[in-house]
This record gives sequence, C-alpha cells and structure tokens, in this order.
Amino acid sequence: MTSHEWALVLGPGGPVGTAWLLGLAAGLREAGVEPADADLVVGTSAGAIAGAAITTGRDLAALEELPPPSAPPPPADMSVMVRAFELGADTSLAPDEVRRRIGRLALDAGALPEERQRADMGFLVGTDEWPPGRLLVTGVDVAAGEPVVWDAASGVPLAAAVAASSAAPGYAEPVTIGGRRYMDGAFAGGSNADLAKGVGTVVLVEPFGPMSPGGAEPDVRIVPDERSAEAIGDNVADMSRWTPAYRAGRRQAAEAARRIAAVLPAGSGSVSRYRDR
Repeated sequence: MTSHEWALVLGPGGPVGTAWLLGLAAGLREAGVEPADADLVVGTSAGAIAGAAITTGRDLAALEELPPPSAPPPPADMSVMVRAFELGADTSLAPDEVRRRIGRLALDAGALPEERQRADMGFLVGTDEWPPGRLLVTGVDVAAGEPVVWDAASGVPLAAAVAASSAAPGYAEPVTIGGRRYMDGAFAGGSNADLAKGVGTVVLVEPFGPMSPGGAEPDVRIVPDERSAEAIGDNVADMSRWTPAYRAGRRQAAEAARRIAAVLPAGSGSVSRYRDR
C-alpha cells in the first residue's frame, strides 16, 4: 500500500446496521463515489457483510427489502452481549482471556444455528468467491481467543468468513471453519481500523459510532446522523427496521460522498466519477 491509495474500513452494526451500510454504499455509487474502488476494504461483522457485497458487485438495490424468512429466528439473547461487553471492560484480564470467556458465552447461548447463519450470509453476499480486489474479513477464534483475518488467499469460502465475522454472541452460534469455531470480529478490536495501517487515506464507516481503539485517526469517519440513528433504533436485531435503515443510509450518502471525495488521492477513479457529475 502507498500514500496514493485508500482504504475503506466498515465496522460492526448488527443486522440493522448492515442495512444502513448497504444503503450508504448504494447511495455513494449513485453520487459518483464507488466504494469498490478502494485499494483495501476491511470488513468486521456488519461491515464484513457490506464489504463483501460491495466488492463482489452484489446488486445493492436488491437488498433494500428482504424476503420473508423461511422460519422465524430464535429470539436474540441480548444479555449475552451485555455480559460480553462487561468482560471487555475488565482490564484485569489479558485480551485473549477476555475473548476466550466471551467465546464460552457464545457457545453456551441459545442462538441462530450456524447453518442458518451461513445460509443467511450466503444470500446477502451472493457468492462464495472472493473479489479480485483486496478484501479483509475479521473474526475471533473462540477457543484460542485470538483474532483472525481472512482474505482471498485463506482458502475459506467468502460467505463462511462473513458468517463467522458477523456471528455475534447471543444472536448467532459461532461458525465452524476448518474444524474450529469463530465468532464476531468486533471482539478482535472494534472496527479493526489498524488493518488499514500504511494506506495513505483511510475512510472509516461505523454504524455504532466511534469504536476503534488505538491507532491513528482516519481521514474521514462516517457515523449515522440523527435521522439515520432514529431509523436504526435501539435494537439492532429488530429486522422490521431493515428497510428504513437502508433508506436512511442511502439518504445520508450524498453528504458522505462529498466528504470522501474531498480526501481521496488525486487521480482516484472515485474522485473522477464524483467530479464528473
């Protein structure tokens, strides 16, 4: 990576935050800023879903509304995430031990079966083939408590990596890949913006608001504005908010495109498209 390149980092946001990210990406394309033009895309949890859909050329407009589920999902146990965040705030524990304990919570919780999680992510991503551009998807090894990063060279099907990255404790069971179980990549380090270190320009999009620990500040950080936050609501597992959140992201994209285009390297295809409009 060089100072003339740029990275797009997409952070966690739950199912409804995923919709907002997809709508934002669709709106950026309409505004003349192509998110797939980024030299590096880093996706975590909701951001992994959106990053995969963006870089593989998924028809984002087709995801504004979702088909009815084949069966109602089990209710999400939000108390598991509360306990996970409490563990994350315990500074007396080493990071890997924190993640191992959260992993045990994830394994014990009643949640969406991993087969259903993989099928749902397969629908949203639309393919198991990695894109030609550089996409990184983050996760956490439940037993070891160690962060992992998958890419095209990992040999892991794209939809499986995305399913693991978005398997939030209490919402979806950890996903099995190569005989090991993996959970939500947010526990590896928030939005994992550190993976974009060395890229000249970094655009960070975070549905939950700022949550990237350490590291340098991005050149642009985009979070839901007041109207988007209202559309997303307090329960990011409330799928009735999917379409309103998507539309809110799409609406917010015009302002986001202006901010992104202002910092992109000269000669970027995205800048050219934006300025030609």
